[in-house]
Formats: sequence, structure tokens, C-alpha cells
Amino acid sequence: MNVAGIIAEYNPFHRGHAWQIDETRRRLGGDTAVVCAMSGHWVQRGECALTDKWTRAAMALRGGADLILELPTPWACASAETFARGGVGVLAATGVVDTLSFGSESGDLEGLRRAAACLDSEDYRSALRAFLDQGLPFAACRHRALEALLGAAGAACLEHPNDNLGVEYLRALPPELGAMTVQRVGARHDGAPEGGFASASTLRCWLRQGKISRAEDYLTEGWQGDVASMEWCERWALARLRTMPLAEAETLPDSGEGLAARLLAAGQQAGSLEEVYALAKSKRYAHARVRRLTAWAMLGLRAEDRPAELPYLRVLGFTERGREVLREMRKRARVPVVTKPAHARTLPPEALALFRREARCTDLYGLCFARPWPGGVEWRTGPVVLSSQRSVNREEEGTR
Repeated sequence: MNVAGIIAEYNPFHRGHAWQIDETRRRLGGDTAVVCAMSGHWVQRGECALTDKWTRAAMALRGGADLILELPTPWACASAETFARGGVGVLAATGVVDTLSFGSESGDLEGLRRAAACLDSEDYRSALRAFLDQGLPFAACRHRALEALLGAAGAACLEHPNDNLGVEYLRALPPELGAMTVQRVGARHDGAPEGGFASASTLRCWLRQGKISRAEDYLTEGWQGDVASMEWCERWALARLRTMPLAEAETLPDSGEGLAARLLAAGQQAGSLEEVYALAKSKRYAHARVRRLTAWAMLGLRAEDRPAELPYLRVLGFTERGREVLREMRKRARVPVVTKPAHARTLPPEALALFRREARCTDLYGLCFARPWPGGVEWRTGPVVLSSQRSVNREEEGTR
């Protein structure tokens, strides 16, 4: 059996995601199992996911995936490079995934490989230093350095978010894993709906505005449940920023170059999260970087809370075919596999510490709803299981 891996947020799972899974299976063979490394409750934009990770896992299973593994918060809520390294790390640690499938605007795997190889070269590092010395933002320096080495066409992939992320996947990919790319169809990232597809950002906007029926035209199924929003935790965020010592803020990841002090100063002045972001961002500090730093401050996480390697695999859901993959994975995985929460208590100390931090992130995520969740959900909720009749059950039921 071929086993393909996909790294995603599924925030929310939509028709474009289902199309990628179908296309991956079509190109690799109909019996291909699809394993997804999916972000948990906090995502790369530095905000809460629309709905909980078990609900999103169930949507992905009904949409064609076979096994959903969690990408923990320290990698999920991070830069493209760290997000990619974490996602690839999850898939590689399974011992069963043989091919990484990722979406891209260009569909040009070899062009993305050339860019990835260049970014890992000494020539690139020398060119980057020259541009950084001019005081330009890192993203601009990165693009100019690659352009100087590969030309405008070779560096164009950094202008598109999925291509850019694909380059980072390829940089993180170990030799034993193959790669394929599925060209993105329909709506562009943050663009208007097109060809029956809408971007995840557009769908998030509609769902948070209560335009449920409009969003459902582009989802794979009807929307269920409440929608999580950062608006419910603004005062908590401001309280953290106004009371956090500078020494603690400087332990946050990517907080160097004076950004920690700038973020705390913004927290003192701002009356909302959007104001925090607007006050703290600059030509030097990208908006996304500020958002993620704020999220880490809210969650009480530090740079040292991200281990060098993922110490366990957390199963969020599986199908009947996914159960077969999971059975093989138990024999070949490089790290412990956690299916039921009780299994986490037997993990080695570093792994248990990460699971406990993830449980805390879930407890705080529960405050992002109009009606807050009770605490302890992470310890009470097992994976969702999709039966052959396409119905979903939870092996352990959590109260949410």
C-alpha cells in the first residue's frame, strides 16, 4: 500500500482540500492511504482555529483522508520554516509515509527543488547577509538573495504562499521521502471564489460573520457547532501583554531584534488585538510574526518549549484503512504513538511535558467561544473513528 502524507490546517476543510486528496490518490494509485499532519487548536496565523481539532479531523476523514495526526502548537503556530519542519517531522516519524504531497501555485516540483537547494547553499547565505546589512526586512532580503542567484523566474516561487511553503517542505524533507505537488485550482490565497472553490481565509471570514450558508457552498459538508474567535480572548491577551516582564517576553520565539519590547509597549497602548498588531508591526517586523508572538505570549509558551524533534505522535482520527496504517505505524514509528489520552501519562518526561503544554493550549482555546469549555478536554477526548458507513464515533467522549 502506498502511503502519502499531507500537511495542513484544514481551517476549515473545504472542496480544495478534498480535491488535493483525490488528486494525490489518483496519481499514486487508488489504494493509496492518505495520512495528514494537521494543526491543533492554534494555527500559523497566530490565532485560534475555527473549530476544535477533532471536528476538523472528522471533516477531513469524511473528505477522503485516512489518518489524522496532530501537529502540536509549538510547530503549528510558527513561521513557514518551522511549520514545515514540524509537519515533515510528523510524517517522517510515522515510519510508513513514503511520499509528501503538497499544494502549490506553480505545480513546478523541479523549480521548487532548485529554490530549496539554493536556500540551503553557502552562496545564498552570503547573498542574504549582504542584503540584511542594508537594513531591509528579512522576507525582502530572502527574495532578493534568491533572485540574485536564480534570476527573477527562479525566485518567483517566494511570491506565492503555497509555493513558498512547498520550498520549505522540500528543505525539511529527509532523503527517504519522495515528494509530489498538486497545482492549486480555483481561488487564489486570500482571493475571491473561483471555479467552485473558495480560499480558507475567505471561508473563515464568512463563518465568523455568520454567513454560514454562503460558506457551505464551498465546504464538503454542512457547518456544525459554534465558531471560535479571538474576540472572546482580547482582554486576556491584553492582560498578558500588560503584565509580562520584558525578560519573559524575550523568551518567546522570534522575539529578537527588539520586537519583545515593542510588543509589550503596544500592549500598554492598545485596546484590542488588532491595535496591538498595528502598533507592533513595521517594515522590519512582519504582521504575521507579531500575531504569532502575541499568541505565544497568551499561551504562556517559550522558545524552549519546542523540542528539537517531535517526541510523540498524537492520533486525532482514522478510517478503516487508517486503522491498517496505524497498525503498521505502531511497528515502525520512531516515537511513541498516542491514541487515547491515558497513553500520554506513560510517555518519557520531555514528551509528557509537551503533551501537558498542549493540554493547556486546549484549555485556553476553550475560552475562544461565547460559552467557554470546561477544562481538561484534552485528557478526556480520544480519536474520532470513521466507520465503513461513513459515520463518526469518538472512542472517548469529551465534554465540549
